[in-house]
Amino acid sequence: MVAVVSDRLAGNAAHVPEQMRLEGVQSNSWVDDAFIMDEPVAEIIARLRPDFVVKGKEHEALFNPEAAALEQYGGKLLFSSGETVFSSLDLIRKEFHDFDPRSIALPTEYMTRHGIECQRLASLAAQFSNLRVCVVGDLIIDEYITCQPLGMSQEDPTIVVTPIDSIRFIGGAGIVAAHAAGLGAAVHLLTIAGADSTREFADAGLREAAVQARVLVDDSRPTTLKQRFRCKGKTLLRVSHLHQGAISAGLQAGILAELEGMLDDIDLLVFSDFNYGCLPQPLVDQMIRSAGARGVLMAADSQSSSQVGDISRFQGMTLLTPTEREARISARNHEAGLVVLAEALRSQSLAKNILLKLGEEGLLIHACIGEANDWLTDRVSALNAAPKDVAGAGDSLLITSALTLASGGTIWEAACLGSLAAAVQVGRVGNTPLKTAELLQELA
Repeated sequence: MVAVVSDRLAGNAAHVPEQMRLEGVQSNSWVDDAFIMDEPVAEIIARLRPDFVVKGKEHEALFNPEAAALEQYGGKLLFSSGETVFSSLDLIRKEFHDFDPRSIALPTEYMTRHGIECQRLASLAAQFSNLRVCVVGDLIIDEYITCQPLGMSQEDPTIVVTPIDSIRFIGGAGIVAAHAAGLGAAVHLLTIAGADSTREFADAGLREAAVQARVLVDDSRPTTLKQRFRCKGKTLLRVSHLHQGAISAGLQAGILAELEGMLDDIDLLVFSDFNYGCLPQPLVDQMIRSAGARGVLMAADSQSSSQVGDISRFQGMTLLTPTEREARISARNHEAGLVVLAEALRSQSLAKNILLKLGEEGLLIHACIGEANDWLTDRVSALNAAPKDVAGAGDSLLITSALTLASGGTIWEAACLGSLAAAVQVGRVGNTPLKTAELLQELA
């Protein structure tokens, strides 16, 4: 509760009228109530009986009439003028919630080449709510720690910061599932986590996102936590808490049994692999055989943070979405052009469609358009001219493109909607689940 001194009591110190000062205080989201104080402060304290009264630091050495009133019932008088840098956590968290759609532009030339209309894309997006999806892969929690720089250490050339605020998001296979649920699909998630508080955060977040999660607990590993220390909109350092060993045979059997129980009731199976051990090759092969026998459409992404990783191990996918680097690691080809690289990966993985992610240069589509060996390649430029955080682009592209294909869209329509979803996602910081309304707004 904030007391705003009236013009009458403030006298010549009231440079701004009391109603304007009151409205300014009321607009602060951390204020529950604000009022004009036009009577002695001791009388207000005796009536409201606050636990704490906070005054500016400049009043500490002066006479404070509140002290006597507080002593009568055990209240406390504190002196503080707040932080000198941030006036509110609203300012710190602004980058996590602000989104400016004006930085996004649809690929009109690409859409013209393939006869794609916005109305058709909107119709496909509306059909996502008819789909049943299962996502399998590594669960990750992303934590963004906002810091204030203190300066350079005098002992060694190290930047010194102090953490001010932190916010966590569900990432990895979890955000892929949350994106699908936000886009309207009925979603199951199969994943592994440790027996820790990070898993509890994930459980709560997945429930809130309307994802039906089956999280098997592995006592031998922590729930993967990736921390990003940020300052003034830039990432200073990343710290990953993880275990990369393959899960046990017992846990593999548990995941397979869960999947077998739902394969007859799903339209799309998505592998979201980060090479942290949730998807050992024997398990992947068994899941692909079981899903393929039932005619379930499959898509996969396998992110490689080092030289370890092979997206081609996901054989026979309808859709693969590697980065150029991941494709080169899998194909063991660091010299060929992009089209030759995409074809090499396609041949190696037996995939029907390749969406090669090129970062700020957009997307290369290598697609099957009919008969065997009948392939066509095209490009979509990056649709967001002012990205804030590119970390979630691949996940949003993967699930939106896969949902489009499962809804009967062409690979060209899938690439267009997937690129649009990625453009929306990189326009904000942190992994916030996509919503169908966001795509429809851009298409309108």
